[in-house]
Amino acid sequence: MEALAVRLSQLDAEAGGAIRVVMFYDTLMRRRVDLPALARASAGLAECVVGIRLHDTGRVIRFGPDGRPASGPPAPASITSPLVLDEEEIGAVWLERPGPPGLPGSLDDLLLDRLGIAVMAVVERYGPARTTMADPALVELAISPDSDEAARARALRLLGFAAGQPVHVLAVRSHLPLDKVGGAICPARPVKAAPLADVGVILATTVNPARVPEGVRAGIGAAGSLDRSWQQARTALRFTTPRRPVVHHDDLGALALLAEISRDSARGNADVSAIIRVAETPEDLETLDAYCATGSLRRAADLLHLHHSSVARRIEQLGRTLGIDLTEPTGLTRASLALTAWRLLDA
Repeated sequence: MEALAVRLSQLDAEAGGAIRVVMFYDTLMRRRVDLPALARASAGLAECVVGIRLHDTGRVIRFGPDGRPASGPPAPASITSPLVLDEEEIGAVWLERPGPPGLPGSLDDLLLDRLGIAVMAVVERYGPARTTMADPALVELAISPDSDEAARARALRLLGFAAGQPVHVLAVRSHLPLDKVGGAICPARPVKAAPLADVGVILATTVNPARVPEGVRAGIGAAGSLDRSWQQARTALRFTTPRRPVVHHDDLGALALLAEISRDSARGNADVSAIIRVAETPEDLETLDAYCATGSLRRAADLLHLHHSSVARRIEQLGRTLGIDLTEPTGLTRASLALTAWRLLDA
């Protein structure tokens, strides 16, 4: 490679310089240097201050061309490059060149590109990448019922989870990027996310349902067997509604059995068929949902911002449509089950 660089420099100074930059960083990576050493060496090569920032820790490393840490506030960056790992920006590298470039301008781009590659190699070498997004293939291997325990354990280790660490699986539908959702629900502990088929998957060591962002639907499986937790999370996701956007499988109890009923059987049930007719009028469906959720005319009226007498008239009419006495506990149970089974048809 050195011989090639010499020959190229005789023919084209810029091409020879580019080869030397590549060789420079190849050598640093072979020596497995740390981030400060990378910044120090890069500053000497660029003949200006070089900076490295990692978003997750807020760590900033700046070295000057004299080989010492740069003092004082950073100067405006003359060129910046983001560090993107697993489709997530984890930081940035930059040059603070005060005057005309010491290297040809195109070599500054190359230098930052090679520096960025070296920084990401260091980040991965000294521990799992501190990113939320993960390789979908690894996530699928971790949660698949077809994976053996050795393959599952290896996948979890590569994802950054310690052996024996309890992990919850979440199935989510979200308008937000998955890394934002994962970071919100588990901000200070290991968490990984990946899109899988028609749903997002999040693996988290702790889950705080109250931290799920607004507008996100999430089903949560129990910690333990990851393939079982994944199935539980998918089932729980089917039970989510605008009024109840986050559902933990453990909270479903016997209701989870409804998810095992075939769609044909559900559609053939008289109570579910009646709900399908009610659903043609959104106002009636909202009233029934509020009443089933609260079990009280007054509390339903509060949810709907209506007078309780208006809600009472609607419930009486809905009872006639359904053929169920909604004022009786048995009737309310029937309507609640039918409403849930109807939602599962299209979930």
